[in-house]
Amino acid sequence: MAPRDPEATKARIFEAAVAEFARHGIAGARIDRIAAEAKANKQLIYAYFGNKAELFAVVLEKKMLHVAEDVPVDPDDIESWIDRVMDYHAAHPELLRLLFWEGLEYGSAELPHESARQKHYVRKVAALQDGQDRGVITDAVPAADLLFLLTALANWTAVVPQMRRILVGDGEDAQDRLRASVKEAARRLTAR
Repeated sequence: MAPRDPEATKARIFEAAVAEFARHGIAGARIDRIAAEAKANKQLIYAYFGNKAELFAVVLEKKMLHVAEDVPVDPDDIESWIDRVMDYHAAHPELLRLLFWEGLEYGSAELPHESARQKHYVRKVAALQDGQDRGVITDAVPAADLLFLLTALANWTAVVPQMRRILVGDGEDAQDRLRASVKEAARRLTAR
């Protein structure tokens, strides 16, 4: 009999949960499907992660940490940061799906692990505030609002690809043109 590897099992559960929650949201996700996909006992999921809502919160928290590490805010080069954000979400569409499901299911109610999420965003806002303090980007818009607006600009094309296709077109030229427009809008929004 092979020795147990709890960390490998947790990793399989995590990956299966990411796919399940991205596909079905919190309410529609099924622990049975996660267990089957992860080749894990359903009771292990509860033992490792608690209930389904807690598992979703852990999944989203880890995915948010990944994007923070992979794509830190760069007030000195907003256009390149926008490129990296758009590229990240094109390669990892599950994160925006998870955030969208979270918004649909929680609305404006307090989130599980919200204080950890706030700490995540405090660092990003601080990076923009530093850029404002140094005069690299405008201070006409509060740093937190600016982060919200820039994130919306960079992410919206991936959140609603059907609207992108309808309004802008679906070819490579259309997508390149839209990306250039998003970067120009971000540049203007942050210009001193």
